[in-house]
Amino acid sequence: MQKEKILITGSGGQLGTALRKALIDKYGKDVVIATDLVPKSDEFGNIDVLDATDQKGLDKIVEEQNVTQIYHLAAILSANGEANPVRTWDINLKSWLNVLEAARKYNVGRVFFPSSIAVFGTTANKVGTSQTEYLDPLTVYGISKASGEQWGNYYFSKYGVDVRSLRYPGVIGHESLPGGGTTDYAVEIYHKAINNEAYTCYLSESTSLPMIFMPDAIRATLELMDAPKEKIKTRTSYNINGLSFTPKEIVDSIRKWYPNFSIQYSPDFRQEIAESWPSSINDSQAQQDWNWSAHYQLDDISNEMITELLKKQDLLRQA
Repeated sequence: MQKEKILITGSGGQLGTALRKALIDKYGKDVVIATDLVPKSDEFGNIDVLDATDQKGLDKIVEEQNVTQIYHLAAILSANGEANPVRTWDINLKSWLNVLEAARKYNVGRVFFPSSIAVFGTTANKVGTSQTEYLDPLTVYGISKASGEQWGNYYFSKYGVDVRSLRYPGVIGHESLPGGGTTDYAVEIYHKAINNEAYTCYLSESTSLPMIFMPDAIRATLELMDAPKEKIKTRTSYNINGLSFTPKEIVDSIRKWYPNFSIQYSPDFRQEIAESWPSSINDSQAQQDWNWSAHYQLDDISNEMITELLKKQDLLRQA
């Protein structure tokens, strides 16, 4: 059996930070090649420099390291992407096509592509959005993800590349700071709470969006990648759901720990993006095909976010 060698692009982002740790815990530090645009060293080893839009640089790593799995996380996210749509499209799609070509040329065993609920637009049913809803995204990020899903399906159908993908809802985690997504408020708000600072939310208090806690998101990713090939029936991308809540509901949860937490609402351009997305997701296909189910509810998330962020704060004070 071939020894696993795993390449991660975009390792320094919110999802990449948590996934890198999980893959190292599972396979060992020497097996995981972590890359990003900015180099970094920490207790898990080095993050090496790789621009995933550089086909030759990507090919060199995949070929020389005999890479067996690629987790392609490098991308410009929804809110940041609207500031420069053409650049976002170019980076998001060029890097993904480079990964697919490298996987095809060097017979990479499995490839992971993170899609998003941003692929859904105004025509999709907003409640219980199904796996097969029509995709008409209103952001360039969503357009790039919807297109990326189809490219993944093409490379599976045409070349047999074992592409697997999840449509993530908003991801909440304490591992790193947010990276420019529309659902980032649900991370930022906890940082404000533990510092006893007021928060200004860029969404209205009643905007309900699908969310998932980072441990559930990572577990879903690993479970999908570990599933037998014959179990994977969807080669575009699977809906996965954690839970849906509004900014008001997350504030109510935080106030169980910080009763005086203060918030005001000042919706900006991200409100329109949020309103184009589903308020809840139907993930029955993932449940059926590879037994997916979420574990965390809102108060569980609040408890862990507050606990872990306070631990980090204490460590910084002691340093």
